[in-house]
Amino acid sequence: MEKRERCFTCHNQGLPIMALAAAQSRGIKIDTEELQKQIKFTAGFLEKNRTNYLAGKGQGGQTDTAGYALWALENGGWKPDATTAAVIEYLLQWQREFEHWKPQSRRPPTEQSLFTSTHVALRGLKTFGPPEQRERISQRTEQVRAWLLKTPALDTEDRVFRLRALHVAGAAAGEIQKAAKELLGTQRVDGGWEQLAGMQTDVYATSTALVALHQASGLATTDAAYRKGLNYLLSKQLPDGSWLVTSRSKPIQSYFESGYPHGTNQFISISAASWATTALLLALPPAK
Repeated sequence: MEKRERCFTCHNQGLPIMALAAAQSRGIKIDTEELQKQIKFTAGFLEKNRTNYLAGKGQGGQTDTAGYALWALENGGWKPDATTAAVIEYLLQWQREFEHWKPQSRRPPTEQSLFTSTHVALRGLKTFGPPEQRERISQRTEQVRAWLLKTPALDTEDRVFRLRALHVAGAAAGEIQKAAKELLGTQRVDGGWEQLAGMQTDVYATSTALVALHQASGLATTDAAYRKGLNYLLSKQLPDGSWLVTSRSKPIQSYFESGYPHGTNQFISISAASWATTALLLALPPAK
């Protein structure tokens, strides 16, 4: 358990930080001490791996872990420093033989899409890239943008993060709206989205779609489609405040208890809860 407590995870640090930061932006009182603790924990995790980043080797989880950690720091208001510069150097070196980034593991839906890995890497480059790396970042972004424009999305995770990546990569407004229309067109009658064609709608797919449509394409939270999605999320919330999403990933490590409900489904469920909370919060007016 000691090793697990030292490791940053997207589901237990990255995405909850996103939700807490969203709550703070809407004037909702949160445990700011705990939020800062998690942000510093994330920064410390990256700092421990700085030598490997500079060498282009990264850490366990590779692009996804590094990219989500930088996204967590962005949500926490962290300023660029020597450690984030080292992570950017790693992202510029890692998989540079490809037109995109790709995940190291296959744990759907969060770790399998080329678009998800590409989005978190691009986002890190844009947010934390220092001036001396800007030319290389620009070249890499142009290469990835061309790949994004020619590569179709196959499922909801793809459509969500292709839309996000096009936005971060500075694609033309028409291309972004085209990707948003494609995602919006897969909303089901109940207001939700499904991870894969033929599956039932679920909270993870629905909330990631809503947040992407609002943040990346400007869909208003007052739009009928967004409100329908919110109603779906509220209908699926359990009495204890949590949401349950059934995992479809094959375990790659022995089960351990994190403290979030739903047993072996807890990691995808806390990810879904973070996205769902964020989707709901975005519908509130920003704090003055």
